[in-house]
Amino acid sequence: MPFLAARDVSKAFFGNPVLRGVSIALMPGQIHALLGENGAGKSTLINLLSGALAIDSGAIEIDGQPISNMSPQAARKAGIAVVQQELSLTASLSIAENIGLGAYPRRFGLIDYAALERGAAAVCRLVGLKEPLSTPVGLLPLGRRQMVEIAKALYRKPRVLILDEPTSSLSASETRTLIELLGVLRCEGVAILYISHRLNEVMAIGEHVTVLKDGVRTADQPLAGTDAAGLVRLMVGRDPGDLFPTWQPSAQTPTVVSLSGFCAGMVRDVELTVREGEVLGIGGLVGQGQEDLLLGLYGALPAKAASASVGAAQELPGSVPRANSLGLAYIPADRKREGLHLIHSILTNIMLPTLSRIPALKPRSRSSERRIAEQLATRFMIKGDLSRPAQALSGGNQQKVALAKWMPQDPAVLLLNDPTRGVDVETKREIYALLRNLAAAGKAVVLLSSDTPELVHLCDRVAVMREGRISALIERQDLSEEAIVSAAVGVEPKRVAA
Repeated sequence: MPFLAARDVSKAFFGNPVLRGVSIALMPGQIHALLGENGAGKSTLINLLSGALAIDSGAIEIDGQPISNMSPQAARKAGIAVVQQELSLTASLSIAENIGLGAYPRRFGLIDYAALERGAAAVCRLVGLKEPLSTPVGLLPLGRRQMVEIAKALYRKPRVLILDEPTSSLSASETRTLIELLGVLRCEGVAILYISHRLNEVMAIGEHVTVLKDGVRTADQPLAGTDAAGLVRLMVGRDPGDLFPTWQPSAQTPTVVSLSGFCAGMVRDVELTVREGEVLGIGGLVGQGQEDLLLGLYGALPAKAASASVGAAQELPGSVPRANSLGLAYIPADRKREGLHLIHSILTNIMLPTLSRIPALKPRSRSSERRIAEQLATRFMIKGDLSRPAQALSGGNQQKVALAKWMPQDPAVLLLNDPTRGVDVETKREIYALLRNLAAAGKAVVLLSSDTPELVHLCDRVAVMREGRISALIERQDLSEEAIVSAAVGVEPKRVAA
């Protein structure tokens, strides 16, 4: 009997159906994969299973019994824990306080901090968190915050664990730790629902798969005997084809950014050039200074350099407004918190950088703004009425809005921080094509990515970072996953005899 099941559930928003007659059953001791493109209805199904949303029709069952009034409180009481892709942590609270949030142990009516620390320490050991429990979560990098979120779910000793893109911001070692932990939980009888666009992970650990497309269940079957290409066909309704656009060699072009002795955050003594019309990849293990490099160059992190030229300036920008005026644009990894104003419309988000350049006394042309936004929505294949709030879009469409909003400024350099994190296969294909087209139009694209195949197949060159320095600058003809990983871990790649 399943611990948790949805039976023929449907859900609509503002009259638009999002799920139509979907069923799923989560069995004890089984890792059940849930796949689908962005917008297929996965997040809505998770929210129905956890009581965050009410079903329109159908039934949610726990231990075979229909629950008429499913709520987050009822879900927690039944042992259902959810790790959402967008984290639900409080930055100012410590690791221990976040892990126990909503379930603090009590003694004489007060929080028992000694018991809290013991419980938090136990789950931190499980997920490989070694930072002091008193560390404010806001000081942790994204990958470590993700592990705190997972530890928070485990603290409640769940019977059902729902994981939404849990490895999207994790390093390779953190991912291995999580996968090993899931194996242990499965042996302990926990039912696990695993949502991921990383199909190699799904194939490695999953036992059963449910696939959604346009709010309808298109497959519910064992994973045995299915390959990654078969899963993609189930998700998109056709063969996957080539994910990356055909790479074309470009002529030597002028340099738009030149850095020597560059330092920012943990970055030390970096020398780097960025050329017009190229896609320059930034790779390495998570937390080796890649993000500090982009933020320092963008003026969002204090930086210095022995010499620097950025656009027309012979110095570092020093501030975000100055960087924007020099033709730099930054697309952050956390699109919901840093890239978009979710409660505002798609149109407002697309036009937001432009508004700062309109003098206060000059009237805005609403018709002109809508025309520009409509053109960009078409160019970037953004789906949805422009008057809808950005929070109503799928993750992939939100990412395209975060990129499109800079185009009216005609930036010379685009700094992208993991732009395909948590994005489905088809949207990845669209973003890759957009980036190559932007480079072909003369833009310099600097792509920080945790996806090694992305760096290999999309970039003209890749700078690999290790311990705050560039350990290798790999040209296109030498690019391979082995070369990037070898540089990231500090070993020489194996040489194949001719």
